[in-house]
Amino acid sequence: MTNCPARWFWFAASVVIAIAGGLSSVTAHAADLPPVKLALIEGMSGPFANAGAMVERNLRFGVERVNAKGGVKLADGMHPLELVVLDGKGSSEASFMQLPAAIDDRIGFVMQGNSSAVPSALISTIDKQNAREPDRRVLFLNYSAADPALTNASCSYWHFRFDAHAGMRMDALADALQRDRAVKKVYLLNQDYSFLRSRREPRGAARDQRETAGYRDRRGRVSSDRPHEGFCAVHRQDPRERRRCGRHGKLGQ
Repeated sequence: MTNCPARWFWFAASVVIAIAGGLSSVTAHAADLPPVKLALIEGMSGPFANAGAMVERNLRFGVERVNAKGGVKLADGMHPLELVVLDGKGSSEASFMQLPAAIDDRIGFVMQGNSSAVPSALISTIDKQNAREPDRRVLFLNYSAADPALTNASCSYWHFRFDAHAGMRMDALADALQRDRAVKKVYLLNQDYSFLRSRREPRGAARDQRETAGYRDRRGRVSSDRPHEGFCAVHRQDPRERRRCGRHGKLGQ
């Protein structure tokens, strides 16, 4: 949930455009045919409702862009896209309860990404649904849920991941930091979920492990022996860097 708006914008929009591109090459105007529905199951209420609203705006942009070019071409002609928003309330239980509504509405594409816990519940149910009713199959589109297990231990044929998982990102970051010997400590400004667990996993003898001095827990609270340095993504020995990162400031100011 800490991704920048521009990154969210392009990833969410790319989901819709990829769907359209996968169905056909659009060159004509949409006829008066039923829409291809896309279900978005996200927390539209609760403490992270703003994150869900941001995803909805970006996906609507993608839908409008595809429809402006004529929609998507199927065997019977051109169909517009329609985004159906279902409130998962930011929890696995509520999101799980919304999935049957999408299936009953014969929505073939379900999208989610603001939590790695939600896809685990949804994908398991989608696997069973597709095996039970192959004529009402559902494809799960994951635009940002970063748990590596989703495409490893819990891999599903009906799950498509658009984004790099947490292990890939942390590996890339660790490789970059390994080459910068001035970096002594790393501050993880994220919740205690996939990214922090990826940091804790062993990366082999060749991987130089730096001290993790602080992180945000799952409630967003800072856990650090020096919380006033919480703004720092990395902590260098250079005193000028320490001053620039707000050595004497307070987190949140």
